[in-house]
Amino acid sequence: MPTKPTMDEDLSLAERALGRMRSDILALRLAPGEVISERSLEAFYGVSRTPIRQALAELIREGLVVRAERGYAVAPFDLAQLEQIFEYREVVEVAAIRLAAARATPVEVDRLQEAVDRSLGDATPESWFTAGLDVHVWLAELSHNRFLRDAVQDCVNRTIRARWLVASSPQARAAAHREHNAIIALLRRGDGEAAAEAVLRHTRDVRAQVMQALEQSRRLFGARGFAEPANEGG
Repeated sequence: MPTKPTMDEDLSLAERALGRMRSDILALRLAPGEVISERSLEAFYGVSRTPIRQALAELIREGLVVRAERGYAVAPFDLAQLEQIFEYREVVEVAAIRLAAARATPVEVDRLQEAVDRSLGDATPESWFTAGLDVHVWLAELSHNRFLRDAVQDCVNRTIRARWLVASSPQARAAAHREHNAIIALLRRGDGEAAAEAVLRHTRDVRAQVMQALEQSRRLFGARGFAEPANEGG
């Protein structure tokens, strides 16, 4: 007679299901706006309803899944929300890099450089989402302010799917790597103002590229792939 899974086994199944579902959403194998159900996900990922529900709850918290009339749906791209997130990113990332320039030790900057160089060769949606494996989160962590670090991590989580449209090409990743290296060099010199200006330019460039890529993707994803603009009228 099969034994009932333990709580730890359920957690492990939920973590694996979460990783696979997140990867499929970030890589657009599960399309924006696509309706999904617990039953279909159970069959597709080969796990029971409890791990699926746990994974869905986390994906809702991350902004990658929303509740729908018939269960759930992959969150459509919300252009207005993305614009606001990028505006917020400018504020928190500039504040974080200024503090990092004053507080980061040479050893920490060396470790950051090594990590950035390693990450260039492994650019999958899974590696991008793993906590701490985004350059902007690493930079914010050097501020030694956990609230700024968490704010940047949340912004990264909520924009990473759209960013993948741009960063999935080797050319884009190489260009980003050069810009990140320039920021790290300014950080190493302790030049907080110049580093802040470099971060601001980089963030705005990424924002422009992401919004352009999304506009070009409208035909691919269709109407359901994009959230309806909010009606601000009376």
